[in-house]
Amino acid sequence: MFKKIGIYVKEKAYEGIDSNALNPLINNLCKYSKDVFIEISSDYNHPNLKQVPDNEFVENIDLLVVFGGDGTLLGSARKFLEFNIPILGVNMGNVGFLTDVKVDNFENSIKEILSGDYVIEDRNLVSASFSNQTVYGLNEIVIHSGAYAQLMRYRLSVNDKVVYEQRSDGLIIATPTGSTAYALSAGGPIIHPSLDVWTILPMLPQSISSRPFVISSSENVSIEILRGPLDSAKICADGQDDTKVPFLENIKISKMGNTLKLVHPKKNDFFEACREKLGWSLDISNNT
Repeated sequence: MFKKIGIYVKEKAYEGIDSNALNPLINNLCKYSKDVFIEISSDYNHPNLKQVPDNEFVENIDLLVVFGGDGTLLGSARKFLEFNIPILGVNMGNVGFLTDVKVDNFENSIKEILSGDYVIEDRNLVSASFSNQTVYGLNEIVIHSGAYAQLMRYRLSVNDKVVYEQRSDGLIIATPTGSTAYALSAGGPIIHPSLDVWTILPMLPQSISSRPFVISSSENVSIEILRGPLDSAKICADGQDDTKVPFLENIKISKMGNTLKLVHPKKNDFFEACREKLGWSLDISNNT
């Protein structure tokens, strides 16, 4: 069971940290754990939290509780991935598939989890290697032209066999976790997180017959950017900063060795999250 709890809170842009909303949750958490830690550099303070130097934070915890939305959880995952610490997400945002513990049920959820009533789910990450560089994403890798509404030409291969050569604004390689993120907005399918697959999804392709497809993440996928509107293409992971990719560079897509360990209450239901976040449960007869 988890004994030492770490807290991760990200300041909202232009808003700061909403201490009035967060303080009651921390009070509830400290009812069930006396060892609750936070990095000394954090902008959030609470009298029941033990502040530790940033470089000692991960040595003191066996569970990280993230307060925020999916973006905050992704940020914490990138920061602490190498330490293999399980993460529990508490949804203080809007649409959240990763932060599945609700504020109004936080005390019951944390009580159950700290008593050992939980499941840990391993989420795979996707990486892209090129020009002696590697970037990785929990949600997706996006390769794009770097210019608004301008196409690039690229060749996609799987296991050294050419799938197609086409023109589009870019290409998304999404994990099941990412299937409910950017790839969903781009028209991709929703993939259950238990599946070990990728969705490969062209962005605004020139060919009307171009469609997304799903492939095992054990396959060898490569993309070669042939030409585009600028002097190079761009690659982006999980909405982070763009990195330039030279033309004719072979981009290798592979599964990361590390996984993100997400902690869920045993009653967690992926389909309930879909109904709630995507409006599947709405009665359309009442929306006339």
